[in-house]
Order: sequence, then structure tokens, then C-alpha cells
Amino acid sequence: MRDTAIAYMDSPLGKIKIVGENGIIKRVSFVDGEERDTEGPITLAVRHCKKQLKEYFEGKRKEFNVPIDPDGTDFQKEVWGALLDIPFGKTSTYAKQSVALGDLKKIRAVGTANGKNPIAIIIPCHRVISTDGSLTGYAGGLDKKEWLLRHEESMPGQNQTSMF
Repeated sequence: MRDTAIAYMDSPLGKIKIVGENGIIKRVSFVDGEERDTEGPITLAVRHCKKQLKEYFEGKRKEFNVPIDPDGTDFQKEVWGALLDIPFGKTSTYAKQSVALGDLKKIRAVGTANGKNPIAIIIPCHRVISTDGSLTGYAGGLDKKEWLLRHEESMPGQNQTSMF
């Protein structure tokens, strides 16, 4: 039996939806204006996720420690796992991610997997940029990607030179 919990929160980037299942976060996504924000009982994992995202947006949190288990193929999960290795306040490229996964020729597949990341912000696909330093490909929109990168760059203890 699945114990699903859904919560919504306001953020500087708009409304965010958090979905937990059996005490594990399955989805964190930006919500378009048409979705109804109906919540049911909130589990501890969803409550913690909401709190940690709030702290992140307030500039008080650089790491998340909520249990996550995104739904996807084995390859997608491998790509998303590699995203977790990108340090806070740093960026990587699709090419570097492909090489880290063993094959530069996988660059398009890596980009596609990043675009299907179901746990925004916590799995930091926003930290992956083009080899030329430009911002490309973010399911939430490039404006959100730029905001997230600038937000991380501006947090205390970060090197103040531009990441991109």
C-alpha cells in the first residue's frame, strides 16, 4: 500500500510541489498556475523537505538530507546520482557529466535525462551548463536555472566570481 503525501510551498521562483511516498521524496517540481494545490496528510519526509527547501531559499542551507528515490530508468538514475556529486555553488557541463559516466558520446542522453529529473533543486540538474558556459536546458525554464545558480553563488562562503 502506498502512503502518498503532497505538499505545496511558495518560493521566490513560484509554487513548488513536493510528493512523498512511503516516507521518501519522489518529486519536487515547479507548478504552473493551473494546478490546484490540494494537500492531504503531510508525512515527516515531506515536512522535512519543505523545511529544507525553505532554508535553501533563505540562504541557510547548502545540502539536503531528505530521503529521495526518483522514478526513472537505470540510466536516468545513474545520471541523477552523478548530479549529486556536483558541489554546491559549482557548475559542470553536459560533456563532463558524460565523461564521468564513461562515454562522451552519451552527451545527448545525459541532457535528456537531466531534463527528466523529477526532484528539482535537491538533485541539482540546474548546475549543469553548456561547454561554452551558456545556460541551456532546464525543465523549469532558463530564468529559474539562472536564479538558482546566482542564488547559490551569492550564499555566504561561496567564491564571488561568476559560475557562468
